[in-house]
Amino acid sequence: MDTYRLFSIGLRLCHWIWALCIVVLFLTGIYIGNPMFIGTQGKEPTVAVVSLLSMEVIRQVHFTAGFILCACVLLRFYLFFTYRGNRLYPNFLSRAYWQSVGEMLAYYSLIRTRHRLYLRNPLAATVYVMVYILMVLEAISGLAMYSMIQPNSFLAAIFGPVHHLLGNEYNTHFVHHVIAWGFMIFLLTHIYMVVFNDITEKSGELSSIVSGRKHFAETPVDVGSFMPESTTACRQRKL
Repeated sequence: MDTYRLFSIGLRLCHWIWALCIVVLFLTGIYIGNPMFIGTQGKEPTVAVVSLLSMEVIRQVHFTAGFILCACVLLRFYLFFTYRGNRLYPNFLSRAYWQSVGEMLAYYSLIRTRHRLYLRNPLAATVYVMVYILMVLEAISGLAMYSMIQPNSFLAAIFGPVHHLLGNEYNTHFVHHVIAWGFMIFLLTHIYMVVFNDITEKSGELSSIVSGRKHFAETPVDVGSFMPESTTACRQRKL
């Protein structure tokens, strides 16, 4: 069993901060869209405002998590250029690449029982590119709505035109809401794929995002994409 050091500590930190922020943003976003004010019914308005579940508190939590997520997105793009194992190599123009995607899709759908070994799953790489695009769109729509707190601000001058592009502010809210549900679908699918892969292949898929390492009995077919040297040289080394 060969061990490959794949994920940098920066990528692993980004992963867990993203996961926490996405969950917090989704829950607080649902609350903002349909406020419940649990525990403040029938009380003085001042009690509702200072309550732990007041709209003001929930909005501030939502905004804070959103800005942290934006910072992590920028850090993720920086890490792409600093560490080979952090990079994705989706060759969308290659027929062989799409065959690999189909192979993995059939495997996770239980149509196939085996697949070639990959350091970075081509199906996951394709989905991650889509997630990054959605994350940027979510950030832009979120900043467009946030900027309306002060319509004359510099932030509003930059992101305010998004409302005109989408038709009106309501449409911006709707797009933001739909993308948020897309993240939840991705999150559940991601958990399924990671757990399924970890159980069936025992390559350390689940633990790799903590330790940064994956384990394979055979040489992964994409090892050259992360280290153009020999397979022996890759083992137990940073990619």
